[in-house]
Amino acid sequence: MRTPKVIVNLSCAIIALFAVSSAFAQSDAPFAKANEEYAQGQFKEAIADYEALVHSGQWSANLFYDLGNAYFRTSDFGDAILNYERALALDPRHPEAKANLQIARDEARALELQQSRLEHSLRLATTNQYAVSAAIAFWMGVFSIAMLIYARRRSGRAIALSVLSLSIFVSLVAAIGWLENGSKGRALGVVTGNGVEARVATADTANAVLALPPGSEVKIVSQRGDWVYATLPNNLRGWVPTKSVTRVRL
Repeated sequence: MRTPKVIVNLSCAIIALFAVSSAFAQSDAPFAKANEEYAQGQFKEAIADYEALVHSGQWSANLFYDLGNAYFRTSDFGDAILNYERALALDPRHPEAKANLQIARDEARALELQQSRLEHSLRLATTNQYAVSAAIAFWMGVFSIAMLIYARRRSGRAIALSVLSLSIFVSLVAAIGWLENGSKGRALGVVTGNGVEARVATADTANAVLALPPGSEVKIVSQRGDWVYATLPNNLRGWVPTKSVTRVRL
């Protein structure tokens, strides 16, 4: 009879669904615990649990946003700004992260790297979103070219589609390169230390170029020992202690 077999299959499906649900529940449990600690005012404990999730690779814009809030509550504005920046790197349209980032910058009097108008416009999407769109445009162009090669008659629409698709692909690749190498790209770092000054040379006794309050942005150019050479706000450059700067991108 088929009935017992159907029942067995249905039971297996239910068990599998329950196992998946349990796995999701277990992965959400540490985040829920950290949120509960935050709600109870246990900010240091919440920070420890949020950071554990970050180190385990369970990244999300909301995780970094909540971690930024916890650091803000302890008046650690450098790490608060760092994590708001990380939240926005994953989701440029996260409204709460944007608002709290500005509040934290005002509190810390942090300095910000200037963006060009083009870079500011391109920041409406992430590099991953541009990459997916570029891949779609590329394969649409390839498909259109294949149609032209194997078709008996060359269609004007296919030619137009291939040209348009490949043009979009090139534009999106250029946009990715611009974002990755721009002021908010892969080299972006945030000053997380206190009393940090950029200097003209790799020595604490060298002349200071610019004082960098916690949360200030720098663009890391190179590293030499315990120092990084960086582009600073106000179009300056200088050496900053490596231990005082953390990259936004993990």
